[in-house]
Amino acid sequence: MKHSGKRSSKTAYFNISEVARILDVSPSTLRVWEKIGLVTPQRSDGRYRLFTPDDIKRLKKVKFLKSAKHLNASGVLHVLSQGNSSRPDVTTRSPSSSPSSASSSAKAIGPTLRDLRTQQGMTLKDVATRAGLSVGFLSSLERSQTNASIATLQKLAKLYNTNFLSFFDDSEKASKLVRPAERKVLETQPGTRIELLALGRTMMETQFWRVAPGASSGGAYDHEGEEFIYVIQGRFEIWLDEVEHYMLRPGDSLYFPSTQSHRWVNPGKTETQLLWINTPPTF
Repeated sequence: MKHSGKRSSKTAYFNISEVARILDVSPSTLRVWEKIGLVTPQRSDGRYRLFTPDDIKRLKKVKFLKSAKHLNASGVLHVLSQGNSSRPDVTTRSPSSSPSSASSSAKAIGPTLRDLRTQQGMTLKDVATRAGLSVGFLSSLERSQTNASIATLQKLAKLYNTNFLSFFDDSEKASKLVRPAERKVLETQPGTRIELLALGRTMMETQFWRVAPGASSGGAYDHEGEEFIYVIQGRFEIWLDEVEHYMLRPGDSLYFPSTQSHRWVNPGKTETQLLWINTPPTF
């Protein structure tokens, strides 16, 4: 896309379709938010909307305030106008974890994705074509300037012949006992926090998930294996192959083949907590 000479060539820009995919909202929703003044994207020479990483950060906050806090447009504008840079805590830490423990092990996965791509001998264009993503989005993701949905990361994991766990820091040795403060943490998108309950090369991926209100998978994904979900707190809505639909509540469990395409969302007003197990480790 051609950019005006007034714009910095170092700035990453995203079109409306890319931003809609990142936020898991429709392009028409973004147009409405622009119309009522919640965001003001730049325009290309051809008058196409161009969103910067800062615009995306603002829109993520808009989405949170509307879906989780149930604010109307006026309320959202009021909060944004206060200049409060502290984003609502949508990925709450485990009560037994200290600020310097589990939360500090969450790391930017951009360098890991870049290393995996180069190991496969693939260019950004190669990956973009095969994964159905844009070069600009992938470049920004590898530079840790934007986040990716669970569905997008799963797609990249399959493309790089690895699994979701490869995005965790695996520098520590396996341990039979894992304290809450010792869990490996992955926060790939606002509102979704995944904590590993077992370390090392295991036959099961055992994970503790915390999903904020309104947070979703960002699309459907599938892989080899079988999965088990147990709801500890909140509600969890999931679709399998777009045919089966389940609304899970505390105490409910669901077992299904991972080869069934699945997407999910937290439809409630409170955080959802899950025990999620995959076997073998292909997620």
